[in-house]
Amino acid sequence: MTDLATRPAPPLLRRAAPALLGYAAVRALGVVALTLWSAARDKSALTLLSARWDALWYTRVAELGYGYEVRLPNGDVHSNLAFFPLLPWLERAVSAVTPLSYAHAGLAVGTLASLGAAWGIFAVVDLVYGRRAGVCAVLLWAVLPVGIVQSMAYTEALFTALAAWSLYAVLTGRWVTAGVLAALAGLTRPVGLAVVTAVWAAAITSYVRQRRHDPTTSPSPAGTPDPVPSFVRNRSPEGSGGTPWWPRALGMLLAPLGAAGYVLWVGERTGKGPLGYLDVQAGWRNGFDGGYAFARFVADKFTSFPSALAGVGLIAGVAAVVWLYVICVRQGQPLPLLVYAGVVTALALCASSYFGSKPRLLMPAFPLLLPLALALARAKTPRAAAVLGGVAAVSAAYGAFWLNGSGPP
Repeated sequence: MTDLATRPAPPLLRRAAPALLGYAAVRALGVVALTLWSAARDKSALTLLSARWDALWYTRVAELGYGYEVRLPNGDVHSNLAFFPLLPWLERAVSAVTPLSYAHAGLAVGTLASLGAAWGIFAVVDLVYGRRAGVCAVLLWAVLPVGIVQSMAYTEALFTALAAWSLYAVLTGRWVTAGVLAALAGLTRPVGLAVVTAVWAAAITSYVRQRRHDPTTSPSPAGTPDPVPSFVRNRSPEGSGGTPWWPRALGMLLAPLGAAGYVLWVGERTGKGPLGYLDVQAGWRNGFDGGYAFARFVADKFTSFPSALAGVGLIAGVAAVVWLYVICVRQGQPLPLLVYAGVVTALALCASSYFGSKPRLLMPAFPLLLPLALALARAKTPRAAAVLGGVAAVSAAYGAFWLNGSGPP
């Protein structure tokens, strides 16, 4: 990373162009595959992308506001208060200034946000590991098996964009910007907690480090992830004095305002106090149980032979995620990335419901892809292109099959 401290910074968008063009090509392939598959089944790809499952709930919030709920025969209550407000706000704003419906406005927001997310991922990885690794990381994120969600009127792309740029702001010492983006991420999904935690962990650790040592001369102990890499510390306008305390404090203050504000508003609206949002989630049979329900779900797969294969696949998938995180730690990723990816992963794997959606819930944890991105970056270009092209084709076919199924992603 030493060359990053001295090389001139080119225009970021121009530098990111190969990653963004490659990302757009992968996503276009996925949409084309979905369109052809859906047409063969007399379904509308546009409807699948903009007006099914969670997308319908966000559209109802944009159109009617909060207060809509569905009471199921088993007594469960599905309330639209479970859905955070930033995407519906954007749908309403876009629909107000364009001829687009709320559903199509949501699709437009999701599409633009996915490009913003790809750009943010590139910015983070390029800053830490270089341009080639940044391009590989973006393309790996694009070819995830559930990558088609990045082209839907869902919140994953919007959240990932806000999270990635917040992490970039942390890594470049822009604490107030990081706090504002973290607050917006907290208005997008409950997992906004991961961004808040990353901002807080980096701010506290870097402040303690600055107080104890000269930030321009004191390296991290061997094997310890640096909260703010040396090339960022070396750019401090105060030189050996480091960054003043107040930008960090203001960033920390701003970061949780989005999530905390919405959760407290839900508690006030439901009359159940600060924990009212947890009751709303309970109505969806969703919560955090440390992974107990997911473990039982996996164990139940071994009651018969065909389903046992799925059980083996689930165990292998979880093991792969944990293995990637361990490698991230060993590679010494900056602390904000490790904290963010760790919290996203823990919340996804330890949620008590919607087991089929766990790959989608893991999608924002893009730092987990960095070990693979670094491996691809070291490979020769034809080999890396062949690997990514093959995986992109499989991902496109899987996404088309998945969205044409009966259950939500």
